[in-house]
Amino acid sequence: MSSILIDDLSVDERTFECSVRTSSDLERFFTDEPFQASYDVPIADVPDGILAIPVLAHVCPVAWANGADVYVDEVDATFARALEDVEASLCSMYDFLEGGDLYARRTVEPDPEPDGERGLLFTGGVDSTCSYVRHRDESPTLIGIRGWTITPDAADDDKWAALRERVSGFADDRDCDAAFVESNMLSFLDHPMLLAHYKRHVDGGWYSSVGHGLGLLGLCAPLAYARGMADLSVAATHWDGIDLEWGSRPDIDERVRWAGTRCHHDAYELTRQERLDVIADYVRTENPGLQLQTCNDRMDGNCGECEKCYRTAVGLRLAGLEPTDHGYPFTDADYRRLRRSLERGDWVLGQDERHMWADIRERARETEPASPAERAFFEWLDGVELDDLITTAEPPLSDRLLRAGARNAPAPVYNAAYPVWTTAKAGLRLVRSDR
Repeated sequence: MSSILIDDLSVDERTFECSVRTSSDLERFFTDEPFQASYDVPIADVPDGILAIPVLAHVCPVAWANGADVYVDEVDATFARALEDVEASLCSMYDFLEGGDLYARRTVEPDPEPDGERGLLFTGGVDSTCSYVRHRDESPTLIGIRGWTITPDAADDDKWAALRERVSGFADDRDCDAAFVESNMLSFLDHPMLLAHYKRHVDGGWYSSVGHGLGLLGLCAPLAYARGMADLSVAATHWDGIDLEWGSRPDIDERVRWAGTRCHHDAYELTRQERLDVIADYVRTENPGLQLQTCNDRMDGNCGECEKCYRTAVGLRLAGLEPTDHGYPFTDADYRRLRRSLERGDWVLGQDERHMWADIRERARETEPASPAERAFFEWLDGVELDDLITTAEPPLSDRLLRAGARNAPAPVYNAAYPVWTTAKAGLRLVRSDR
């Protein structure tokens, strides 16, 4: 029987770790690292049933993909019920998920003392900034996380420092608190192997497509318990009417809960352009110098040249703001560069981006262009077939062969060959990017 065992949970003042042991058929999906998470508040008095939530939030989707059961000494009873609800949502979304059961020696029902504090996962991008603006009267604690887009590796120390500075500065300027969480939540999983097995079933990566709603919210459970947070929110990426398979949706995030805390999927009723409208109103009434951070390539500012930077700059223009005032080097000449890059397929775009450009197009149809360059771009966008901008080609044969080899290799063979496969794949990507 396929199984995952959460064991040897230990905690010091601000950090906890635990081991994850699996049946032999699941070994390939985990590295030799124990699961670890660190918080900027003391967690020594947090019950073990709450401390188990971050690791359960990350291993359970892997278990459900393999029909495996998960075993843990102690779990918060409210979260155990939440896992059943999230499992039902994910299994209804993805046919390849089989589900599984959670077994605990003890289910506990702690009696926390929430003080009404509200938490908000925050990066400084459009979605999380909109959520802050909507809830600013509640002075939410802004939470920055290291472990997904910013890895625990030393190579990402500068990125993490930049995020901490940005979140702390934003919070200080608005008289609210900032909090930070660091974890090896993805490096303790063998993410390349998860991709090898499941990439063909999902539109993006494993974490973005399956795990990040439950994972990011669950990671914050010890922090929320220690601080007495009654509510914890994550900003929506998509909006009502977009039915994409994605790891963070209302039918997932709204079901995540544990003793004393309920989680929320915020601003799902607003499109991305409408979220920019909310931000624009805030800029005009309260914060004319607001800076956004959305870049795909940098954490210490916006490059102004990636698809997301261009898309955000155009959205700001449509909301009546000048992009250069809010962190985006953008001029009328960029409309031509943007069109050329979209036509040439310079970026890998998925259904996410298709819906966002469709949202921009709808707003552009209602907006008088401010310049000839803007008019020319909007006229082109109005007539283009957006599906033609989406990357629909299969991965190169070399990638497919590597993934097939990883899926089918016995675990000992995979463990020995994995470094070679990783090097080979990196080399192939390097060659392709140089063309």
